[in-house]
Amino acid sequence: MTNNRESQETVQRQELHRKIWAIADNVRGAVDGWDFKQYVLGILFYRFISENMTEFFNSAEHEAGDDDFDYTELSDEEAREDFEPGTIEDKGFFILPSQLFANVLKASKNNENLNTDLANIFKSIEKSAEGHPSEDNINGLFADIDTTSNRLGGTVKEKNDRLRKILQGIANIQFDNFQDNDIDAFGDAYEYLISNYASNAGKSGGEFFTPQTVSKLLARIVTDGKTEINKVYDPTCGSGSLLLQMKKQFDDHVIKEGFFGQEINMTNYNMARMNMFLHDVNYSDFSIKRGDTLLHPMHENDKPFDAIVSNPPYSQKWPGNNDPTLINDPRFAPAGKLAPKNYADYAFILHCLSYLSSQGLAAIVCFPGIFYRKGAEKTIRQYLVDNNFIDCVIALPENLFFGTTIATCIMVLSKHKKDNTTLFIDASKEFQKETNNNILNNDNITHIVQEFRERKDIDYFAKNISHDEIAKNDYNMSVSTYVEKEDTREKIDIDVLNKQIDQTVKKIDQLRADINKIVKELL
Repeated sequence: MTNNRESQETVQRQELHRKIWAIADNVRGAVDGWDFKQYVLGILFYRFISENMTEFFNSAEHEAGDDDFDYTELSDEEAREDFEPGTIEDKGFFILPSQLFANVLKASKNNENLNTDLANIFKSIEKSAEGHPSEDNINGLFADIDTTSNRLGGTVKEKNDRLRKILQGIANIQFDNFQDNDIDAFGDAYEYLISNYASNAGKSGGEFFTPQTVSKLLARIVTDGKTEINKVYDPTCGSGSLLLQMKKQFDDHVIKEGFFGQEINMTNYNMARMNMFLHDVNYSDFSIKRGDTLLHPMHENDKPFDAIVSNPPYSQKWPGNNDPTLINDPRFAPAGKLAPKNYADYAFILHCLSYLSSQGLAAIVCFPGIFYRKGAEKTIRQYLVDNNFIDCVIALPENLFFGTTIATCIMVLSKHKKDNTTLFIDASKEFQKETNNNILNNDNITHIVQEFRERKDIDYFAKNISHDEIAKNDYNMSVSTYVEKEDTREKIDIDVLNKQIDQTVKKIDQLRADINKIVKELL
């Protein structure tokens, strides 16, 4: 079953990549790769919400007995009168029939105002939510998709030609229902675009995206053994991939109060909100905020959370001791020290701990250096160990993330541990090699999660370590300190080797004697 599922995922992923590459081929040389990403993802989102709204109306009318009804064929006037009232409360926004992706595509061939029409449609969709509870979740969604930009071409005709090609390319991708795909289509499109335009994206490309297989592992860890959680939180949510993996792990009703996230980067903030809609998460079930999580946290009133998943930026600069108010912040004060100005990693970790419920789990992707560096980081590490907050440390394989080959780690936090031991797992060999990056396949993920659940000591893989032993090691939390690496060198039996040498020497002596005998006979 697992192999069939993975095979289906591979087929869907390859098809998606092929179609995106075809779109890129059509506009190559005109739009910078990193800018091109915004147009593909934005118009992909536009197509989804158009089809989602069409299906929303069509299903209701078909159930009511009108089998021939098709919202795409309605006039805007009829739609405003019969369908707009109440729709925004249900869906969070409204799209007129003439504004639907399918109708815009159909008219695009002869539309000399395509670029400005698209710009007006995007503004209209955002404006439809003004004054409604969904306004914050809709406002600015299309801000990064400037269809009038010179990035698309120097003339209106060039802009329209390229937009037409992108629209047609997006239309050619067969998705069926986005949320029913085996792959995270939107996330996978983003991942593919990042991997192909890494040179343009620089460090920022991989910094904000957590590969789907890593997201799946984090989600599996924090949900393991639970039948329900109150809500899930990601303080550095990027494009929302971690939050959406939580949705895939549970049925909707089990995450009772929805999905919460904060993101500082405007582009990623918009993509995270788009991603929620793409996966049919209603605007009332998510709260994605924009801002600096460490300095201006925006979900203070929503805590505590039963599940926290995060891949915060590594070695991020922050004010630290330069801001005297931070040491009194209830998130950071208990540790007695602030994270260093050049390494905010522990500030994010302490933030997660502060927002974690008494029965919850937080799984955080971490840079390896934070587990052994001295100074303030050691002081904070000691605070976490002495108070029994670190449940598990998992060493991941190298080359899982775009933009870095570093072998990262996962720190699992808990406020309800059953004893004072910490589990260390060396999962560095748990990967499947692919062309550009390693991935965690389903078997790798299951193996790691099973060990996390069963907590057995397994040679070269996992070990439970007491608080006293960690303290004796000066609070070093590196997995390699506690889980011995297997010696894969060939083992040599000295006794057997000596016998082989003796036999070889005897053979050499015999050969010499035979040669000497032959030489004497010749003389």
